[in-house]
Amino acid sequence: MDETRGRLTKDGIRIYETADFAGMHKAGKLAAEILDAIAEHVVPGVTTGELDQRITDHVNDAGAKSATIGYKGYQHASCISVNHVVCHGIPGPKVVKDGDILNIDVTVIVDGWFGDTSRMYVAGKRSKKAERLINVTHDALMMGIEAVKPGNTFGDIGHAIQRFAESHRMSIVRDFCGHGLGRVFHAPPNVLHYGKPGTGAVLEEGMIFTIEPMVNLGRPETKVLADDWTAVTRDKSLSAQFEHSIGVTATGAEIFTLSPKGIFHPTWSQ
Repeated sequence: MDETRGRLTKDGIRIYETADFAGMHKAGKLAAEILDAIAEHVVPGVTTGELDQRITDHVNDAGAKSATIGYKGYQHASCISVNHVVCHGIPGPKVVKDGDILNIDVTVIVDGWFGDTSRMYVAGKRSKKAERLINVTHDALMMGIEAVKPGNTFGDIGHAIQRFAESHRMSIVRDFCGHGLGRVFHAPPNVLHYGKPGTGAVLEEGMIFTIEPMVNLGRPETKVLADDWTAVTRDKSLSAQFEHSIGVTATGAEIFTLSPKGIFHPTWSQ
């Protein structure tokens, strides 16, 4: 794979050509299509392992490659994080129960380009507090994306997300962040979901990265379990996350991972 396309900024962030966005759209569309297709299967009684197998089958049927299978020893095509699991939940025998909320995170490789996205799902009837958390997390992501334009900074993105979430008396997880993307899975910059306006690297047209805020109903602290992957809230409060892969354009942000069916948000067309 050619990982040297474009140029690097003084902060080590790769600047891609506008023509490269087509490859990101293709990869992002497949990742979003997979998350669309899995939605009807997120029901009480299904196991997270069964959901992951369906995702694996979708990736294979599309002639694509999972970016996560084999990544640092990980052996699944998705991360599935249920209730108080913040991120990196490992699919397996866990049975999904009525009222559970799930984040499903998928990254695929198509023609050398990485498409990375995650969204929330609700199995059965959702509680009021879960619905509120999901709404705030979704809207926080969109607030962050609205802050993306050349001349703004990564601190502006983080500040927009943090201010919105905290205005609803929720907390931003600080132990995990978004990341550069493109012809590699993870690259500079680290995209923090909190921060001060005007700080951090300056956004330039051609940058490609993820924004993926994790928001907790309780405190922001997390811990990683003994499997070295699963991150949970320390206070066992519910956690939610949404993620898009985006590119910086001359006027703002281009989202590569929009839901073809308009179901990125689990409770209404979005």
